[in-house]
Amino acid sequence: MKNLVIAVLSLALLAALIALWRPQRGPAPGLPAAGAAAAIEAAPPAIRDGDSRRVRDAVARGELVPLESLLADAERRFPGRVLEVDLDDGEYEIEILAADGRVAELTYDARDGRLLGVEFEDD
Repeated sequence: MKNLVIAVLSLALLAALIALWRPQRGPAPGLPAAGAAAAIEAAPPAIRDGDSRRVRDAVARGELVPLESLLADAERRFPGRVLEVDLDDGEYEIEILAADGRVAELTYDARDGRLLGVEFEDD
């Protein structure tokens, strides 16, 4: 049960982050609109309102790079489907299932948008 709660909260946070910077594109690839909305609604208010609001405010103040620009760069480098986005310790981690079947994890500095590294998950 604990793993299910963690999974739902992770999905809710991911959906909230992506929704902040992808509104003109519709739902993120692989994340059905209804599922994303349900995940956000099921999330506790701290995730739904507090965290996403803090990130949005930091972007508006110029303290963080908008996720949209980093997603565009990641998708140019590795066309495919975005699987996961995390913001942790000043770094965005974007996982993409590339067209060749590999999962690429791109790490960007959230403050200036520099690509810090690319790793591929092992099978």
